[in-house]
Amino acid sequence: MTGRKPGDLDTSFIKSLRRANQLQCHLKDCAGKFADSDERLKQHFTTTHQDILDSKKMTLAQLIGDCRKANQNEGKGVERGNQVSSGHATKDISAKDSRLDEPTSPTGGKSPENQTATPRSKATKPSNASSDPAFGRRPQTTHRGLYDPNNPSKETTPVKLRQSNRVRKQDTQSQAPLAEEATSEEDHITPLIKQPETRPISQEQLVAEVKGIYAGLVMVESKCIEVDNAQSSQNGGKLNNEQWQALIALHRTLLHEHHDFFLASQHPSANPALRRLASKYAMPARMWRHGIHSFLELLRHRLPASLEHMLTFIYLAYSMMALLYETVPAFEDTWIECLGDLGRYRMAVEDDDIRDREVWTSVSRHWYSKASDKSPTTGRLYHHLAILARPNALQQLFYYTKSLCVPTPFTSARDSIMTLFDPILNATAQKSRLPPIDSSFVKAHGIMFSGKCQDDFFPAVEGFLQDLNNHIGRSTRRWMEAGYYIGISNCCALLSYGKDDNSIFQTIRPPRTDGAADITMAEPDDMPEAFKRALHLTQGTQEVVFRRQADPNILPYFHTVLVFMDHLIAYPSAMSLVEKSFPWQLAASLLNFLLSSYRNYERINSSEFPQPENEVPRPLPEDFAMKGLLWVDKYYPTDFFRNDKIDDDEKYFEVASMTEERIERILWLGCRMATRSNKWLTYDSITHEFGVGSDYATHLTSTSADHISTVMDDTEMTISGETPETVNSELPTAATTKNLGQADQLMMDVEEASQSGPMFTQ
Repeated sequence: MTGRKPGDLDTSFIKSLRRANQLQCHLKDCAGKFADSDERLKQHFTTTHQDILDSKKMTLAQLIGDCRKANQNEGKGVERGNQVSSGHATKDISAKDSRLDEPTSPTGGKSPENQTATPRSKATKPSNASSDPAFGRRPQTTHRGLYDPNNPSKETTPVKLRQSNRVRKQDTQSQAPLAEEATSEEDHITPLIKQPETRPISQEQLVAEVKGIYAGLVMVESKCIEVDNAQSSQNGGKLNNEQWQALIALHRTLLHEHHDFFLASQHPSANPALRRLASKYAMPARMWRHGIHSFLELLRHRLPASLEHMLTFIYLAYSMMALLYETVPAFEDTWIECLGDLGRYRMAVEDDDIRDREVWTSVSRHWYSKASDKSPTTGRLYHHLAILARPNALQQLFYYTKSLCVPTPFTSARDSIMTLFDPILNATAQKSRLPPIDSSFVKAHGIMFSGKCQDDFFPAVEGFLQDLNNHIGRSTRRWMEAGYYIGISNCCALLSYGKDDNSIFQTIRPPRTDGAADITMAEPDDMPEAFKRALHLTQGTQEVVFRRQADPNILPYFHTVLVFMDHLIAYPSAMSLVEKSFPWQLAASLLNFLLSSYRNYERINSSEFPQPENEVPRPLPEDFAMKGLLWVDKYYPTDFFRNDKIDDDEKYFEVASMTEERIERILWLGCRMATRSNKWLTYDSITHEFGVGSDYATHLTSTSADHISTVMDDTEMTISGETPETVNSELPTAATTKNLGQADQLMMDVEEASQSGPMFTQ
């Protein structure tokens, strides 16, 4: 060998085989080359020489036969100067084609391109096997006939074999251009594979297919129900591995039947009546109930023995739901929630690897968040998110209370929320794993919700309010998220967590069946004790937070509170229950502080919701938190949350540019409240200053002054080593009622405070 690599020899040999199996058009002025197949011959003559066929001088079969004969004669060394029967002259063969197609020509007859070829060595001399037909390795074509001794023109195999076995050895420099030229030629003549033929399906065929699938589905479904019920009733019976495998196979069959049913009934060719069948017969719910959920519950009750089988089935069901999510978009909302449920099951059974548990928690939270974006008024989804929020007690409280205060509340959350409250209500301060301020806040809500440990309510509120100011200062930007959690939870407490007997909840809850603009409210003296305590906690929180005027971290809380109060303005009787406890003067002072650095007065005086111009709206983190609540249905524009490019992780991510937008939104809310009614807030468009209505100005100003004086005294005594408890305060505010544990003591202090202008009125 002359140094050529074996791979080069194989490549050259394969290329020579391909070239030997090519045909060249025999018609004049046509240099077309193509693979030796009837399909390629028909394609060439019908596209390139259609004029000959149209003139009816020759038929397509005659052209194909003449082309084959011309190429066969060429392979035997006959020159292509002869004329075809139609009178058309064939094209002369080029020197390069003669070199490739006439391997038996003598050395003296080489074309100029072959002058540089090296002599064939003895090692590469073709053996006698080259003439053996069994040695041929090229693909055999189906159009060639059997061997006929009377027609030797059909004996083409030896010629082709001699051509294919003729492999020239050349040096590296001369081989490269020939290989490139052969490669480009092969790329040009490679035939395309036609698209598989598709047959349209008729409505009758679709209907028959759906009927057949549904019949089999019902049979498998009945068997699954029977087996699951039988196993659930046999609590003590243990199943072996083969029995578990059989149950998994049975439920897998049911899932596959459902998949086939959805594909057939939701086929693009299906008519509307056929498409409605899945909804009419509640197929998605039946698939989840009988195909997945009942079997998962059976597996869960048999833990830990069934752990491996449960994991196997969870992965199986998850992959099927993911497939339906991609292929059957008509029930996308259902598939999303089912994927979240499966992720929650997988998270719940993971006890060994904390990283796997966190991964599946994140997966489940992703699907539930996507579902809540599509159905923001469905409380069930927020209940699921509350379960996944552990161990963040503040976030859990937010999701639980939100699930009860949306247009479609999830009443089962009243039982689930006790899993959050009971450990805190029953544990001492030393046993609680939560930060003291979070524990006090959640405990206060737990007492209001459950009615338990009522004597501990005011100490819990006092502990929360005393630490709140310093906690906000230490938390800095981290309190922005906690701020709107606290604000929304307190607003839900004012609605008695969605109880039907709450006056405010009855007023703002849709739909309005009575058709009236408002309903008769209870007098302040007749309000339930739980509502009074909710006012007490809410007012105390507002007084502490609103005084931090220069702190931008309290603005999300201020925003959520103003949205709630702005909604209540439309319901005067509901507003009358909270108007006297709201610190209007502090709110006006905070609005004026924000207005001092704002100059675009036209935007905040406009009736249109402030949005960025020529940009897709980017909601604030608290906007996503408030989305779906009862009191925000008329606050946001209909297309405000249309930006679907925001990832779940980015929704609650605070960026610096949001502060200016949040300030503008808060000022717009203040102007809107003053415009709708100047009873509580006023706005002077000339001096650009907020004020308070005449009924609250003097009362709240004096109260604010008393509080400021108390705060200053507390600060001085703390520096000197004294404690604030030694101060003999004249007015019991929401932050100074730590020793009032009984309802009669509270009412007595309120009556005394009301004579000199209290901040909290029952």
